[in-house]
Amino acid sequence: MQVVVVGAGAAGLMAALLAARAGHQVTVLEREALEPAGSVEEAAGRAFRRTAPQIVQPHVLLARYRLLLRDHLPDVHAGLVGDGAVESRLEAQLPPTLRGLVPEPDDDRYTMLLTRRSTLDRVLDACVRAEPGITLRTGATVRGLRTRGGAPPEITGVRLGHGEVAADVVVDAAGRRSRIDGWLADAGARPRPLVTADCGLAYYSRHYRLRSTDGLPGRADNRTILPLDEFVAGMWGADNGTVVLGLCPLAEDHRFRVLKDPDVFTAVFATVPGLRGWLDVLEPISDVFPMGGLHNTLHRLVDEAGPIALGLHAVGDGVCTTNPTLARGLGVALRTALDLVDVLAAHPRDPHARALAHDAAITEGVEPFYVDQARTDAARLARVRGVLHSRGVLAGRPAAPAAPPPPAPSADRVGFDELSAAALVDAPLFRAATSVRGMLARPEDVYTDPAVVARVREVQATHHDAVPGPAQPDPDRLASALATRA
Repeated sequence: MQVVVVGAGAAGLMAALLAARAGHQVTVLEREALEPAGSVEEAAGRAFRRTAPQIVQPHVLLARYRLLLRDHLPDVHAGLVGDGAVESRLEAQLPPTLRGLVPEPDDDRYTMLLTRRSTLDRVLDACVRAEPGITLRTGATVRGLRTRGGAPPEITGVRLGHGEVAADVVVDAAGRRSRIDGWLADAGARPRPLVTADCGLAYYSRHYRLRSTDGLPGRADNRTILPLDEFVAGMWGADNGTVVLGLCPLAEDHRFRVLKDPDVFTAVFATVPGLRGWLDVLEPISDVFPMGGLHNTLHRLVDEAGPIALGLHAVGDGVCTTNPTLARGLGVALRTALDLVDVLAAHPRDPHARALAHDAAITEGVEPFYVDQARTDAARLARVRGVLHSRGVLAGRPAAPAAPPPPAPSADRVGFDELSAAALVDAPLFRAATSVRGMLARPEDVYTDPAVVARVREVQATHHDAVPGPAQPDPDRLASALATRA
């Protein structure tokens, strides 16, 4: 089949590689004039793009993503490791409260890959440019869809500023800023079904390089994320001795907008007891990168009446976006790309069946993680907003849109926060929590596993208040840090 992929981000390039290696002829259309990077550091130096601000934010290649990459795109996996990506094994991910983990035979499945997103994109770009079945056209802006009449309309290619590209299958890989909704409306299609929930956070991150590997305050082959009372702080190990530090306040908490100033960012990060030691061993190598407008979203191309268009599929952020804190985006991107190639093979001449099959795969492999993230964020937002209102920070401001409530406490189910807390002191629950974080299991399957529920309740009964939460910033010091100016 002739496959056109709109967008040369990670999702689009992975879909292109998989489709080409399944025997399809693939054309990738990218509106920006992207050129191959000669080195990892060259890629990092030009990574920031206003159309894709997520590229410079912290990234982790979760355990499930690593396994799928190794099995289905082994050259990409090998290229990442060769370009300096770091394997974060299970023992590196242990919290300080859990010592002496006894290894198990399948512990390798929990390994993550730590890298800057720009390094992944460089490897994917090189693999795509070397693939015989792929034509990569940069500086090619898609203006709309070619269609053949009908209800639903059949998509037969795309329209560019000058000319058209015919296709048997069009893949929307243009990300969360895709213009697909307008193109579908112009084609006479019904609107895409959408469910959405507030993520609530704004991101501010900065890249650093380790001055030395001696005297580190923690393991650099790991990520550490601290959900504090008023904001989230994190440290993400990456490739080639680099580290990304991040601060994630509520988007509605305008005090933190000054984090764009590097001196303010440093001063605020220095108020976090559990992470400030990293500032002593790191040299900044970038500005502070802000990112906002974040939502949990789930789009479909099938509604109650059936497919809204034939010959059109979506991958990556065009299907689902979630709070970046849990780093599920790349896992969703690869999962949707693999599912796309599977349905092309299963239904080569039936676009209606392909649409239904791809949608069913989204229900099975993507929707559970969207639901989990929306519920987790709802609980987190409620707690932080409660703290901020009690401290007068949000006084007088309109209430933010309500997030969907989490399930009520139950005797036969635990929540993400309950499992995460118990996992700090219990090895089997640590593996269970890691399987959720690593996308190795559907969250609800873990939360309702009778053995997991029983063990969490036992830990709650026997370790009540034994594990304190993360140490909080001193309020006066935080206020002073937010007032910092160069």
